[in-house]
Amino acid sequence: MATSSSSHLSKAVKQQYMELPQGEKVQAMYIWIDGTGEGLRCKTRTLDSEPKSIEDLPEWNFDGSSTYQAEGSNSDMYLIPSAMFRDPFRKDPNKLVLCEVLKYNRKPAETNLRITCKKIMDMVSDQHPWFGMEQEYTILGTDGHPFGWPSNGFPGPQGPYYCGVGADKAYGRDIVEAHYRACLYAGVQICGTNAEVMPAQWEFQVGPCEGINMGDHLWAARFILHRVCEDFGVVASFDPKPIPGNWNGAGCHTNFSTKEMREEGGLKAIEESIERLGKRHSYHIRAYDPKGGLDNARRLTGHHETSNIHEFSAGVANRGASIRIPRSVGQEKKGYFEDRRPSANCDPYGVTEALIRTCLLGEEGNEPTDY
Repeated sequence: MATSSSSHLSKAVKQQYMELPQGEKVQAMYIWIDGTGEGLRCKTRTLDSEPKSIEDLPEWNFDGSSTYQAEGSNSDMYLIPSAMFRDPFRKDPNKLVLCEVLKYNRKPAETNLRITCKKIMDMVSDQHPWFGMEQEYTILGTDGHPFGWPSNGFPGPQGPYYCGVGADKAYGRDIVEAHYRACLYAGVQICGTNAEVMPAQWEFQVGPCEGINMGDHLWAARFILHRVCEDFGVVASFDPKPIPGNWNGAGCHTNFSTKEMREEGGLKAIEESIERLGKRHSYHIRAYDPKGGLDNARRLTGHHETSNIHEFSAGVANRGASIRIPRSVGQEKKGYFEDRRPSANCDPYGVTEALIRTCLLGEEGNEPTDY
C-alpha cells in the first residue's frame, strides 16, 4: 500500500516537542480555498494571546500566484478571518481559522463563494434555514489507488461494504474514528458517519447548521479530514467518480428545511420548493460541482443510486431521484427534503446559496439575481 514518506517519520519523537509548553503565545492556522474551488491551503502565525472571537484575529495575506489565484506581478491576496475552531492537532489554546479570500483590490476572489452566500443567508434569516450535508469521500494511497484494494485487481463486488464491519469489509476505519473525534474536539457540528457502498469509501454528516454555518462547518470538517489523512500517509479524495465502471460515485447529499417546513403542515412548503427546483434544474447542476456540472456528469448517470443529470425527478424514499422526500416526512406531513444532486467536491456555500435563491427568494431562470 503506497503511503507517504512523512507518515513513516517517528510520531513518538514529534510528540516530545508537541508536549513542550508554549507560554502565552497561541498558534493560529489560517485556512482558505484555493483557485481550484476545491483545494485547501493553510499557514500558521503566532498570536500574543488566545483569540476569543473572530474580531480578535488579524487579517493576513499570501502569494496568490502560487495558489492559482493571481499572477506573479500582482500576487498579494488578503485573508479575512471568518470562522474559528479549536485546533485538534495542536490542541488548546491553538486555533483553526477559516478565511475568505479578497484580491488586491479588496474584491472577492473568484472562488470566494462565501461572501455572496452570507449576503443571501442574511436576507432569509427570519425563515431559519437549516442544512445537513452528507459528505462522501474515498481513501486513496499516495499512488491514487483505493486504500486496501488489491494492487492489480479489484475487491469483491459491492454489497457487503455499506455500513460494513470486519477487516474484509471496512477499509480504513482508523481514519474515520480519528476524524470524527477531531471534529468533535474542534467544535464542528459533525453528526454521524458510516462506511459507504464502495470499499474504501466513507461518509460523514455535518448538521443541522443554520445559514452560513453549513459551509463553514463542512469546509472545516474537510480540512480536518485532509490533515488526519496526511498523518496516516494516505489521501482523501472528493472526486465524484473516482473509479469508473460498476462502482458507486461520491456525492454530498444536502438536506434542507425552513421553520415553516418543520412546523405542522410543512409538507406544502416542501412541495412548493420542489416545484421551483424542478423549473431550475440546469442552474442547480451548474452550482453543484466546481466545474459547472462536468464533474457530476460522470456520477449522475441514473445508475448507482443517482438520478440522470439531464432530468429532474422527485419522490418519497426514492434514492434514484434528484430530490428525495424521506418516508417519515411524507407520513408526518412536515420536516425536510434531500437534494441528492450535489457532487462530493461541491462548494457548500454555492449549494446552500442556490437552494435559498430558488426555494425562498423565488428566483427563476439560469442566472442568479443580483440584489
